[in-house]
Amino acid sequence: MKDVTPLTEGWALRHDSSRVPAQVPGCVHTDLLTAGLIPDPFLSRNENDVGWVGRRDWRYDTVLAPRDSDHERTDLVFDGLDTAAAVVIGGEVIGRTRNMHRGYRFDITGKLDAEDPETAETAGTGLSVLFTSAYTEAEAVRAQLGERPNSYPEPFQYIRKMACSFGWDWGPTLVTAGIWKPARLEHWSTARLAGVRPLVTVDAGTGRVEVRIEVERTASGAGQQLTADLRVGDRPMASVRFDGPQATVTSEVAGPALWWPRGYGEQPLYDCEVILRDGSGAPLDSWSRRIGFRTVTLDTSTDEHGTGFTLVVNGERIFARGVNWIPDDVFPSRITAERYRARLTQAAEAGVDLIRVWGGGIYESGTFYELCDELGLMVWQDFLFACAAYPEEQPLRSEVEAEARENVTRLMPHPSLVLWNGNNENLWGFRDWQWEEGLAGNSWGEGYYLGLLPRIVAETDPTRPYWAGSPWSGSWDRHPNDPAHGTSHSWEVWNRTDYTDYLDQFPRFAAEFGWQAPPAYATLRRALPDEVPAADSPGMLHHQKAAGGNGKLDRGLARHFAVPADFDRWHYLTQVNQARAVATGIEHWRAQWPLCAGTVVWQLNDCWPVTSWAAIDGDGRAKPLLHELRRVYADRLLTLQIRDGGLAAVAVNQSAAPWRPEVRLRRMRADGQVLADAVLEPAAGARAVAAAPVPAGLIPDAGSADEFLVADAKGLRAVHFPVRDLLFAYPVPDFDVALEHHEDRVDVRVTARTLVRDLLLQADRLALAATADRGLLTLLPGESATIGVRGWDTPDAGAARAALFAVEPA
Repeated sequence: MKDVTPLTEGWALRHDSSRVPAQVPGCVHTDLLTAGLIPDPFLSRNENDVGWVGRRDWRYDTVLAPRDSDHERTDLVFDGLDTAAAVVIGGEVIGRTRNMHRGYRFDITGKLDAEDPETAETAGTGLSVLFTSAYTEAEAVRAQLGERPNSYPEPFQYIRKMACSFGWDWGPTLVTAGIWKPARLEHWSTARLAGVRPLVTVDAGTGRVEVRIEVERTASGAGQQLTADLRVGDRPMASVRFDGPQATVTSEVAGPALWWPRGYGEQPLYDCEVILRDGSGAPLDSWSRRIGFRTVTLDTSTDEHGTGFTLVVNGERIFARGVNWIPDDVFPSRITAERYRARLTQAAEAGVDLIRVWGGGIYESGTFYELCDELGLMVWQDFLFACAAYPEEQPLRSEVEAEARENVTRLMPHPSLVLWNGNNENLWGFRDWQWEEGLAGNSWGEGYYLGLLPRIVAETDPTRPYWAGSPWSGSWDRHPNDPAHGTSHSWEVWNRTDYTDYLDQFPRFAAEFGWQAPPAYATLRRALPDEVPAADSPGMLHHQKAAGGNGKLDRGLARHFAVPADFDRWHYLTQVNQARAVATGIEHWRAQWPLCAGTVVWQLNDCWPVTSWAAIDGDGRAKPLLHELRRVYADRLLTLQIRDGGLAAVAVNQSAAPWRPEVRLRRMRADGQVLADAVLEPAAGARAVAAAPVPAGLIPDAGSADEFLVADAKGLRAVHFPVRDLLFAYPVPDFDVALEHHEDRVDVRVTARTLVRDLLLQADRLALAATADRGLLTLLPGESATIGVRGWDTPDAGAARAALFAVEPA
């Protein structure tokens, strides 16, 4: 059987004459940070002080022990090198790399037996990885292939590397280098598994696992007959004998339990194992994963409204409740399995059922996709191209193809993976961002998105749909970001107008939209330890990477609220605005089902502490938006929407059972007086939407500054104010606060004496580790609400009151 020796210990990082211990997997920045040689780039404006790290070349050294194996072959395997590197053993360059997104394997048979004068005193062979600055590599390729446009002043499209390490409108410029994934020695004989591709299908109640195998052989193994055994769950083992480089072995499972997205059913997973044996039956190599049985198609049929974009899983048409995912750390080698689980659990508990892995990041680790399998989170996987014109010539084209083939093969066992997507915004950019004229006929990536990548998916993973890009209308005969066709991105609202303009949009699938807000207060205080909090302080502006970002925040506030009196009010109101903006879009678009078949919020997470569109900040703290997603992404949503020129109570039902809520409507004054009330019962079938017109006598007068409508149905609430907050006659919020102590939490009970709009408890002001189980709440006079707080060891009612915020009169 193949022997594996991990190469995780004994590494050193060198530059010039300096030498520090290195962690593998890891990167230069984290090693320098551990050694105390650079400040934490996430704090203050330290990012500026470490820019030199990405401009330098670096060297990793270790010593390989003398060969201690009877196997015929020894390979040096790197699952990921970031990025342009020369691999040296015993003073000899054995290979070069130029792609962070793929693995590399080098045959070093016999090289561990030779004497190495550099390591004569330590008995072993020196192994070095010499990294060239990513800037040096990218700029050399740019000089060779010519300048091409992108959205940021960095050369990220000329190197196959995590694009956002060069900075983005939410991320720092921290250009990494290092051995960022595991490294090991593999000793083997006769043959090894070089590729395993399980095609999992379901037809007429029978599951089928067709495993396509590729092997690599030693010289002595050439022509030998091998056996591949396949076991799926508790099914009898299937086998195939072969003497070539490839084989196919198939197993069928009668009546398999189907894998479903969360909210639609369970997520049963089956162990799938392949064992490669020699002619005598002795095992040579093995491969194992967990798979799931399900079907997935993408319905892009045309109708009277345009071209649809609906995911269909196991025959069930799905409204995708999605979020966009970026790397959870700008240093991705620091992302642990526990961190992945925490972040994805936060998403699942917020009602999310689809994660889009965005194209400016990375193909995430296997742990990410395994967790999505377990949690029922569908994965939309971008190929890694974003916001730039990408050259299609060598040396990049062969790397792109190798990277795509490797990652399609690696990820295809996962039932959570439901869609391959060619790129992020590049088809749109070519049409709308003045690229075409400047390119003057040069390649820019179209051949990847409409040629190479769909061919690779069709050849390698024909069980899943492929879409050329996001946004993409499906044809150059239409604008690539036409909301009536395919996927669309809505950014004019954030960049130029107001979130109420979402109500005028009717996309078939809203794949990106969002609104910014600063991170949690405690996150800001940690990131900016030497500053008095202020919206325009040097540190706050440094941790705002979007062009004109603070101006857009202030413009968004000015349309709804009076100018905040201090930082605390600004911080609270910008977070309220973010939650309201995203909720406005989602409620409207969910109410348009099946015309609109999904929303994918930009974005779930952050990679460092920053003002951004994220629902979870860079320290892992939830913004109010995350709690709001739990409301608007729930299986059952009550919302008040404009229908046919009038107001309607809309029941959005994504559950499997019909829903006929008893909706109590109250037309009220700001002082709490009920002017009129009624009960409606919109009848929504399973996975359907129903609307009931609001009677004319219940609708507040247009332009009224002191009337509003509230709709309630068994714990669900929707409100409608006819004017913006600036014009509404809110009372000064008045409420009582009491604490109830429990073994695992403290309940903060708030009882309203007046109308209290968008009440928020910022738990991190109580204690750094404190979390609240609820976000924004609107209470009517006399109503009470309980907010559970965990991680608060010194409960105090006065402190709780100081951490509570609500909308105040203008």
